Amino acid sequence: MQNQIDNNEIYNENEKERAFLISVDTGDFDALVSIKELEELADTAGAEVVGTSIQKRNAPVAATFVGKGALYEFARFCENMNVDLIIADSELSPVQIRNLEDETNTRVIDRTTLILDIFAKRARSKEGKLQIELAQLKYSLPRLTGKGTQLSRLGGGIGTRGPGETKLESDKRHIRRRIQNIKTELDKVKSRREMIHERRKKNGALSVAIVGYTNAGKSTLMNKLTDAGVLQEDKLFATLDPTARKLSLPNGQSIMLIDTVGFISRLPHQLVDAFRSTLEEATYADVILNVCDASSVHCYENLEVTHKILTSLFPDEKIDVPVITVFNKCDITHSPSTIAFPFADAKTSVKISAKTGEGLENLLLSIQEALPQTKKRLKMLIPFSKGSIIADIRQDGVIHSEEYTPDGTLIDATVDIIYLEKNKHNIDIINE
Repeated sequence: MQNQIDNNEIYNENEKERAFLISVDTGDFDALVSIKELEELADTAGAEVVGTSIQKRNAPVAATFVGKGALYEFARFCENMNVDLIIADSELSPVQIRNLEDETNTRVIDRTTLILDIFAKRARSKEGKLQIELAQLKYSLPRLTGKGTQLSRLGGGIGTRGPGETKLESDKRHIRRRIQNIKTELDKVKSRREMIHERRKKNGALSVAIVGYTNAGKSTLMNKLTDAGVLQEDKLFATLDPTARKLSLPNGQSIMLIDTVGFISRLPHQLVDAFRSTLEEATYADVILNVCDASSVHCYENLEVTHKILTSLFPDEKIDVPVITVFNKCDITHSPSTIAFPFADAKTSVKISAKTGEGLENLLLSIQEALPQTKKRLKMLIPFSKGSIIADIRQDGVIHSEEYTPDGTLIDATVDIIYLEKNKHNIDIINE
């Protein structure tokens, strides 16, 4: 068992809950990496981690999650260290939670509950709050068994029937009804979002979605490129609600840049289901930026987690838009070399520092190249009688140079291809 008390930290009147983290290493995932991530989650939730413990077993104990010997040690540790909360790095059953609490005399939650709590604190928009409530209700419904077995049909026998059972079933019906109401509201939000995407598509607007592992620097990148003012913290899940801002590329083309919620390994399926409409923002994008923390030794594993979750959101689980792998935080690390990440749909990769601005020009050029071509640069002669065309190009494109000649105005410009096609009879193209 590892004691991790920080004696130098000073607490205010809102003293943090003292948390003890536990895990069972079955070999299904890297338990050391996972419990370190759990520490970050606990810190984000406002807890002080005073200890961690990992027990190697072939499988968790059905009744108590850990073995009897470990359980005895946990109880002593919690008493000696004044532990307020035990957090398990797995999803626990109601029986496991109840037995752990009885044996340690300490409140117990699991990884899913912790993540749901963080999301609940971070949600700002009405949609985000509804999505969190939906995830929490879905998680709590099968665990709603009353105190012990007193209010549950699982108890059975004399003394377990009566008003308590009626109250429990009433609570379950209320939760199911609330779940259905939230789903209906979220369906309306999804329909409105789909209409917006259709309108953008019809207008020829292009979008780029920023996705990636939580705390990879996505919001910092968004702010650096667009001055969006998105909350950026060295905490997990600093951003929950999608943020869209206009971004101008080097060729003058305007696109919509969208910041999305971060991913994490073993993301609770309740959250994936509840946040599907938000996560699906990436599926509407013309280009996806998969951002990772290049300073992390788990950079490639984090990229793979993002890729798997992203893939699950697309029809037939196939990403059909260009993906640019963005190695961020290169100012503080010997980052990976600029190679394409080994996924079939990864077109390129770029090294950047969203904090210092290093590599952002290359990133913008990579985005520009990956986007479907809607504009082209060419020299053309515009008759003086068609001066309105120059005004249109100036508004929706970029005029790089302009020269007056006896036959009209000679311009070097980046022009919308559709507009060019509509007005080609009024334009004398010099070269493309």
